[in-house]
Amino acid sequence: MAGTIGIGIQDFGKIIENNVFYIDKTYFIRDWWENNDEVTLITRPRRFGKTLTMSMLDYFFSVDHAEKGRLFEGLEIWQYEKYRELQGTFPVINLSFANVKQNNYKDAKEQIFLLLTNLYSRYAFLRDDDRMSEKDRAYFDRIGPDMSDSDAVMALYQLSDYLYRYYGKKVIILLDEYDTPMQEAYVGGYWDEIANFARNMLNASFKTNPYLERGVLTGITRISKESIFSDLNNLEAVTTTTDKYASVFGFTEQEVFDSMDEFGMKNKKEIKEWYDGFCFGNEKDIYNPWSIINMLETGRTGTYWANTSGNQLASKLIREGNREIKLQFESLLQGESIFSEIDEEIVYTELEGNSNAVWSLLLAGGYLKVLRIEDDVYELGITNYEVQRMFRKMVKRWFAGESQADYNDFVRALLKGDLDAMNEYMNRVVCSVFSYFDTAKQKSKSEPEKFYHGFVLGLIVELQDKYVIRSNRESGFGRYDIMLESRDGKDAVIIEFKVFNSRKEKNLQDTVQTARQQIEEKKYEQGLLQRGFLKKQIRKYGFAFCGKEVLIG
Repeated sequence: MAGTIGIGIQDFGKIIENNVFYIDKTYFIRDWWENNDEVTLITRPRRFGKTLTMSMLDYFFSVDHAEKGRLFEGLEIWQYEKYRELQGTFPVINLSFANVKQNNYKDAKEQIFLLLTNLYSRYAFLRDDDRMSEKDRAYFDRIGPDMSDSDAVMALYQLSDYLYRYYGKKVIILLDEYDTPMQEAYVGGYWDEIANFARNMLNASFKTNPYLERGVLTGITRISKESIFSDLNNLEAVTTTTDKYASVFGFTEQEVFDSMDEFGMKNKKEIKEWYDGFCFGNEKDIYNPWSIINMLETGRTGTYWANTSGNQLASKLIREGNREIKLQFESLLQGESIFSEIDEEIVYTELEGNSNAVWSLLLAGGYLKVLRIEDDVYELGITNYEVQRMFRKMVKRWFAGESQADYNDFVRALLKGDLDAMNEYMNRVVCSVFSYFDTAKQKSKSEPEKFYHGFVLGLIVELQDKYVIRSNRESGFGRYDIMLESRDGKDAVIIEFKVFNSRKEKNLQDTVQTARQQIEEKKYEQGLLQRGFLKKQIRKYGFAFCGKEVLIG
């Protein structure tokens, strides 16, 4: 450890040379090397030290850093003579797809081509080596922004061959954030194209490559074999539920508390509530490094990890999810747990409408934690207080944009019982927000429940500190839609949603009355009365919807 905090430094050499705060994870070098796996895939949530670990491997093994052994002096790996002799003895190809975040296939491919072009520029000295043939030089020259897909697919394979000839040793390939292009492709709608390209490239680089000594890939998800790893049967997958390397990525509780002692910080109970909760294999108390480093630097808690980029996919999956997904997410926001089967091999093409696939991806992303497992069914909860705050802000943004002021005014009108203001504001909110919840396939127009339950989530975000929010619960002789129960016992609200039924109702006013009648007939207020509320403290609303038109009564 060191006394100087450095935010966002992912270069191992810079951290050590500048005496920046660092928790020694060099034991991973020895563990990984002695496991002798040819290709290792390690999945961890974002900002968990994957890139720094890849940089550490590069500095340790690469012939380009043969004179940098001093960086490891005093660290755990340097106590082993065998590894001191191993440092700086392999050609290493180090590549990251972290910046391949384009919203269409053409731009994504151009970004990958640029990365490969820059990689070959670093090894320009190989082109004129005596061991290169004219065909080799011709291929080398074709690597550029205008190269063919087939040349790009074989780029890492060919570079491995050239480095092997030059150094006389097989290469180590490090590919960081391998799945970033795939996640962006799913959000951007060009999954099939990027998956086909990635499958061919990964197979050539890591499966049919005779010049490969070892390979490491890191990412957030383990994409299914059928999608891109179908030919890669030499892959050792290390996921968040795997015991192997469980304490390498992220900080253990002891490491966090020792760091806090070093910086003179005492609020360990608060820090545990905010940032504990990540579970990797047999390690049950793992903390996110990004949040801890920022907390040590500022001296205060905050949503550091949750506010970094990378939440778009989580937002999309929940916002566009079906009714079941929204109801389960609502339960999670209220501090409850949900139950789901989990498949760590993510099939992106099955995410839409598949709640198990959605929760599997959110678990891999660090947004959820495993509470227990029974008969292959996982009990899941929100990871910690920081993630819960992130989700609340995320839902609030769904209702924000140009309608933020309207939405806040609607909430105030609801609590005051101002029907005119509620109707005025709600209609403006619906007009702006309904289209946002609409999916590419226009499902929201045929499934208005998506919007209604999105609205429920909005209420939870806005009012949860002052009200107990319940939704779709039994009371009396049925299930109400929403119940708001003030924590100080002063008032309560019951809301019933109804979609206009032209076969039974003449207008929205009739629909409002149908909703109000259901509240009375089903005696939804019974639970509130049993908890000590008086009838005069309970307000009952019927929300009637017809397309984007709303009437509240």
